[in-house]
Amino acid sequence: MALKSRYDRPVWLASGLRTPFAKVDGALASQDAIALSVPVAQHMLASLPDGKRPDFAAWGSVVPNLTWSNIAREVLMDAGAPATIPAFSTIMACSTSMIGMIEAAGMLDDDSLQLALVGGVDSLSRVQLGLPQRLSDWIRQFQKARSVGEKVSHALSLKLGDISLYIPGIVNRTTGLSMGEHTEITAKDWHIRREDEDALALASHQNTVAAWNNGFFDDLVIPIGDYRRDGIARADTSLEKLAKLPPAFDRTSGQGTLTAGNSSPLTDGAAGLWVASDKGLDRIPSHVPRVRLVDWEIAAVDFRVEGLLMAPAFAIPKLLARHNLRYDDVRLWEIHEAFAAQVLFHMAALENRDFLTRKAGVDRDFGPFPRDRVNPNGGSLAIGHPFGATGARILSQAVKELAAMPSGTLAIVSICADGGQGTVALLEAA
Repeated sequence: MALKSRYDRPVWLASGLRTPFAKVDGALASQDAIALSVPVAQHMLASLPDGKRPDFAAWGSVVPNLTWSNIAREVLMDAGAPATIPAFSTIMACSTSMIGMIEAAGMLDDDSLQLALVGGVDSLSRVQLGLPQRLSDWIRQFQKARSVGEKVSHALSLKLGDISLYIPGIVNRTTGLSMGEHTEITAKDWHIRREDEDALALASHQNTVAAWNNGFFDDLVIPIGDYRRDGIARADTSLEKLAKLPPAFDRTSGQGTLTAGNSSPLTDGAAGLWVASDKGLDRIPSHVPRVRLVDWEIAAVDFRVEGLLMAPAFAIPKLLARHNLRYDDVRLWEIHEAFAAQVLFHMAALENRDFLTRKAGVDRDFGPFPRDRVNPNGGSLAIGHPFGATGARILSQAVKELAAMPSGTLAIVSICADGGQGTVALLEAA
């Protein structure tokens, strides 16, 4: 099924590499975001034949750090890449390295920009603490004071309440609620059952463990020291064990369904992928899986009204309608699992005609959603979710899966992001 691309020339995605993913304060806790990214960039650059190189790089990290402002450039420098490769940083919460892919795809041509190295990272173990704004302002003003009298006067103006540390929280700035608290609200709106969340989480663990055991990840993951395999997926979990876990975000109402077992864990890790034109693709070894990027959709919703993580349910119908596709026309669905409940209410919305027509603005029947085609080699619940790396991880995984399927086979990759946003890509096997 050859679809018309949004581009006037072919744009290709080729699988990249990633670190193993580890829970916060686990096996990768000693590495900051740059240290995690450098081996990925080095391995990917070294894989190019005959001294070939990318024309530019895009890299992103969601968790801020005061010691760098353009992590993409710092990663290339520490990786020993030629200093003449331009690099820029990008960010879109959990869609960070996916939006980097979209940006890179739009920059490609068949002249000077043919191949891009795109990726992302986060080290939740190395969150930098800061000073609140009032204390920062006071220190800066104190440094500017010239005389002893001015310094003493300024010192006396400091109030005890101004002396504190700023500890970044994983919450939405507008609402002050965490992703889990927001997801609890949306799960209740869509009547998502705890039993179904646990079943989806179990499938994610089982699929991930099976994929590791059958070698699927062997050419996608590089070792970091002695750490060679994701440390999150559990072969010994079960519905019974998952059912015993207490609610993690709504502990008081008696109706909370999100637990540590059906929510993605705080994770450290880095991932990259290639974005190429036809000529750029010639620089990548022929054995590296590659597929065609057909189209993409970015959605944003008013999360004060809609669910914070609902944007992909708005984007997917628009993207499919543009190509006159039904759900069943898509053989592979890679949906980011921030929470099992989030995946389930996306599916519920996509099968709800009233939602599609009244909310998503698409008045058509896409058919039943093919739940058996989702995340066949595991998802973020069991693999992990380093915010900035998830886009590159899930895209590389989808590329490898889709490239093994017959020409013309389609895949959808979907990521929800904080701020009521989301990105969705439509891919096609060559």
